[in-house]
Amino acid sequence: MTLQEPMPGTDPDALPDPVPLMGCPYKADPYPLYEQMREAGPVHRVLFPSGVHAWLVTGYDAAHAALNDERLGKNHDRGNDRWRARASIMPEPQHSQLQVHLLHQDPPKHTHMRHFVTDAFTPRRIESLRPRFQELADALIDALPETGPADLVTGFAAHFPFQVLADVIGLPQDLAARFDRDWGKVVQPVGPTDPGRPLYEARLHGLQSYIADVVAHKREHWDDDLLSRLVAARDRRELSQEELDSMIFQLLVAGQEPVTNQITTALIALFRNPDQLARLRDEPDLLPRAVEELLRYDSAFELTTWRFFDKDSDLYGTKIPAGDSVIVSLCAANRDPRRFPAPDTLDLDRTPNPHLAFGHGIHFCPGAALARAELQIALGTLLTRLPGLHLAIKAEDIEWIPAVLGRGTNSLPVGYDRRL
Repeated sequence: MTLQEPMPGTDPDALPDPVPLMGCPYKADPYPLYEQMREAGPVHRVLFPSGVHAWLVTGYDAAHAALNDERLGKNHDRGNDRWRARASIMPEPQHSQLQVHLLHQDPPKHTHMRHFVTDAFTPRRIESLRPRFQELADALIDALPETGPADLVTGFAAHFPFQVLADVIGLPQDLAARFDRDWGKVVQPVGPTDPGRPLYEARLHGLQSYIADVVAHKREHWDDDLLSRLVAARDRRELSQEELDSMIFQLLVAGQEPVTNQITTALIALFRNPDQLARLRDEPDLLPRAVEELLRYDSAFELTTWRFFDKDSDLYGTKIPAGDSVIVSLCAANRDPRRFPAPDTLDLDRTPNPHLAFGHGIHFCPGAALARAELQIALGTLLTRLPGLHLAIKAEDIEWIPAVLGRGTNSLPVGYDRRL
């Protein structure tokens, strides 16, 4: 039984308590459920596949306020025993060694750590690197078959963001070639009794060993790049070893997988709106505004990571126990009709477009300028160099990744007339 099929004899408009956020129908299209939740109120108790009960914030105004609420902290130490028992967080010692990055820090530690990375991702620097990014995109297109079909995930979207990231942070080519994309799945942890736990832990060990190699290389071959500066900060004792490893972990995983997923969600949205796809292909100057709308319309960051109150607190009239997890639905906020007229319509002319796809407040994504440039170049290159680009399977046959917090697909079969 899906979320769209109410139990016989029940009110079809009534929401269960908790609301289960799981299952293929939900992952394929969560927006009808989010609409129902928004109409019922800003805060709902929800249930994740791991068994975690959390509080989900829906609606634009509530989400915007929660993302800026100083009472809500991100450090996992704030979580209570109920959350910890079901959260399937990383096992020790990896949790202490790899999970003290920016996403899990509060001020003043967060402020101190964030200043080490911001210079690498300034809009001015990213703009200066656009020609290099374009070279990388073109090289990947050159490697595609001359005519379709092709899989745009394995052929393009899985590689382009990581190649760009490696250039931006200073990851040497030989080390970049050794990175196993499968390691990125460690952000989808599994519980201790899950049959997939051994594979999950093997991925953790592999990634941790890789990070150690990156640190050792940068210590021996220092350069004026982000990775070298982070290692130097550790050697000056401005960062702990755990903070250094965690920040590199965050860069390698959060710095590329969401962009891979956002390329797929953007393409799927365009395939489902062929008039908008044709317009974007014919009007490349529209790309910056179109990317903002595609980010709003179906964001790869569907939900934020955990936040916690350090004492029992009121959130929009709902009593939240201390240490319970509070999560903001960015996708639900970005489809709120009170903020975005005709929110379920893909409108490439939408302006203003104050979407929350990159979050808001002190945890606003530091790589937002990079992600925007990657998406503009990726979509522009694909539409220009692959005329007749179209989805090669039925839209309902797309297999969405089962990630709890994100949206995307691990394969995207397409056809096209020829490769220019």
